[in-house]
Amino acid sequence: MKKIILFVLLTITSLYSQNFPESYLLENEIRLIKVATGSPVQLGNSITDIVVVGDTVILGTGKGLSISYDKGESWINFYDHPDFGKESISAVAYKNGYIWVATAHSVQKDEQLLPEGSGLRFSSDGGLTWHKVDQPVDHKDSNKVVYGINVLNALPITTTINNITYDIGLTSNAVWIASFAGGLRKSTDLGKTWERVVLPPDNIDTIKPTELYNFDLSPTSGNLGYQSNLNHRVFSIYVQNDSTIWVGTAGGINKTTDGGKSWVKFNKQNQTNHISGNFVVAIGGTKYLGNDYVYAATWKAEDLTEEYGISMTSDGGANWSISNKDVRIHNFGFLSKIAYAAGSTGLFRSDDFGSSWIKAPIIVDSLTKQRILTSTFYSVATQGNTIWVGSNEGLAKTTETGFAWAASWRVYLAFVPVKSKAETYAYPNPFDPEADVLKIKYTTDGRDEKVTIRIYDFGMNLVKTIIQNAPRSGTVDQRIQQTEFWNGKDEFGNVVSNGVYFYSVQIGNNEPVWGKILVIR
Repeated sequence: MKKIILFVLLTITSLYSQNFPESYLLENEIRLIKVATGSPVQLGNSITDIVVVGDTVILGTGKGLSISYDKGESWINFYDHPDFGKESISAVAYKNGYIWVATAHSVQKDEQLLPEGSGLRFSSDGGLTWHKVDQPVDHKDSNKVVYGINVLNALPITTTINNITYDIGLTSNAVWIASFAGGLRKSTDLGKTWERVVLPPDNIDTIKPTELYNFDLSPTSGNLGYQSNLNHRVFSIYVQNDSTIWVGTAGGINKTTDGGKSWVKFNKQNQTNHISGNFVVAIGGTKYLGNDYVYAATWKAEDLTEEYGISMTSDGGANWSISNKDVRIHNFGFLSKIAYAAGSTGLFRSDDFGSSWIKAPIIVDSLTKQRILTSTFYSVATQGNTIWVGSNEGLAKTTETGFAWAASWRVYLAFVPVKSKAETYAYPNPFDPEADVLKIKYTTDGRDEKVTIRIYDFGMNLVKTIIQNAPRSGTVDQRIQQTEFWNGKDEFGNVVSNGVYFYSVQIGNNEPVWGKILVIR
């Protein structure tokens, strides 16, 4: 869930780039594969969506779709696959044997980098074969939409620019998509045709097909003078059941209990116990002891009184409680009454229906010692007691024990393979210590070895000893290779100056292997 003029999203761009919604406003080398193939790791480290079904884990990443059929032990990667090309994945969903994914990329237009929806793909055989669906657009003359006894004006969305699908919801007989410029749409024929779903405009809180209305279905006024409705800029969907669907927009939360015919809107302005903000980037829910609990990631939109936070309702939306204020949450996962929230400042857990949240510590793999040092988490999902989390630096899983973050972790990082212990590389490079942590990659060629890594300045003066005679497992190394980290500080805890630095990796009694780092702050 990006700088903005008329339907513009700022694209997060890094070694593993990914489109993700950051605004409601309408305004390094990785190994490539030509066909889906087996791999010990997923291909992308920026993981914005996770779906888990049994032993199968499905990831949406900046480097395409990755699927594991064995709980993460091996992966099938679809980046540069004939059915996917080099598309990023903006949404993933699963129901009744069908996998649906939405794809996107960025394009340069008028000196701006803009997101573009590139369609959807679905598979009914677990990912063996895929069917492509074009990104839904309207004919330029499709300026009317029928809603019950009404014929409403509707802005035709004729472009795929900013028409990017951020969420997918599946009911028994329909596919629902939340597209930024494209609005809420549904298909009952596997994407052959799409119906524009009418939501309330900004100035009306409830709509029914049996009532008379005079408003425009339009996310912006455009050049034709249509109404501009924040509530028609759609970002998130939660299918509670075939009748009850929740939709998050830039104007609040919309709920239907009759399969999308009538809608009621909840926002900061129209309730006493309201949501924190009207820009709703994620919605999810869980059932506990017969009661439904719905959580929403509610961000600031236009009202100065709006706040970032988590909004939760246990009475169908009549009342909302707000927690984790000022935190930008991207996604939710649930295990019975326990809720997990992936956000820009960490990964959180609540076992008291959102009254309090406990942040996860730094994630360290109990076997490989690989770490996820970022505080930016995009996705979280559960299967049984296993919790999967996706960040902008990799994938991890742990086990729910009944106590907050009490179990060990496994970490899965995409990497460019090092061919032998005579090679090494560091990334990101150039390296900004204020924005990232440097990763130094090497291999022990599958042997148990003691390793020493040191950083030197341009004059070959010692700056920092990262590790010294540290034991590293060859068994582990064969699977993930080794990674060490440097935070850009010297032995005295000072951040180093800009410039060229060198590092050495000494494995056992072998001659050191050297690499170069460019520090730019």
